[in-house]
Amino acid sequence: MDYIKAFLIGGLLCLIGQILIDKTKLTPARILVSYVVIGVFLGAIGVYQPLAEFAGAGATVPLTGFGNTLAKGVKEAVQQDGFLGIFLGGLKASAGGITAAILAGLIASFLFKAKDKS
Repeated sequence: MDYIKAFLIGGLLCLIGQILIDKTKLTPARILVSYVVIGVFLGAIGVYQPLAEFAGAGATVPLTGFGNTLAKGVKEAVQQDGFLGIFLGGLKASAGGITAAILAGLIASFLFKAKDKS
């Protein structure tokens, strides 16, 4: 049942993104940034965490989940470190995911050769 919930919620987030790409003049980059900002906002007001607990990876893997992780990290760091936590909390909370993305990109760059679009 966990897989079905993750698939449905993750698929719904992707469906919304695809509709925005197809039906609006927003660029994919703006949509991706919007997803992160929405995740931060929903995480900050406490709405996203129950969704993440319900859907698991379907809510934590998409960019909204990254935004939620940033918000949660900042909130915890502010409670521990005060004002300095505003700057450090998000990076501490998401360091593992950022590192994994950088390493995956590095490995892909070694395995594949870039080509011109023409």
